[in-house]
Amino acid sequence: MHEGKSYGKEDKRLGKEGTSYEIRQRCLIIRLNDELDHHNAVQIREKADRLIERNNIKHIIFDFSGSGFMDSAGIGVIMGRYKKVIFIGGSIAVASVNSAVDRIFRLSGLYKIINKYDSVETALSQLK
Repeated sequence: MHEGKSYGKEDKRLGKEGTSYEIRQRCLIIRLNDELDHHNAVQIREKADRLIERNNIKHIIFDFSGSGFMDSAGIGVIMGRYKKVIFIGGSIAVASVNSAVDRIFRLSGLYKIINKYDSVETALSQLK
């Protein structure tokens, strides 16, 4: 894949945990279709890191529309990806966050460094 290339529907990458990964320009969209917890954090982290390194990713959007829960391992996944992109002027965003996950973001202080959007499309328009 090259910078600026986005996957079509048939090219979306599915991880073993059911999470899908899409690249639009230099933005990695991670669509969580399950809980972001200790059961799948390692797989999500490893897959995201490979995509970040191979595709010159600058921004990351975590789409929580298919996920209703996140634990401390999920916070670690998000913080680790934040540390990877912040040094190149990138940022992390979350989209479609439900009230339970929103509470975790607020209590952990993640909203001080991560922006929240209603949808992936809104986040993409702000990150370009």
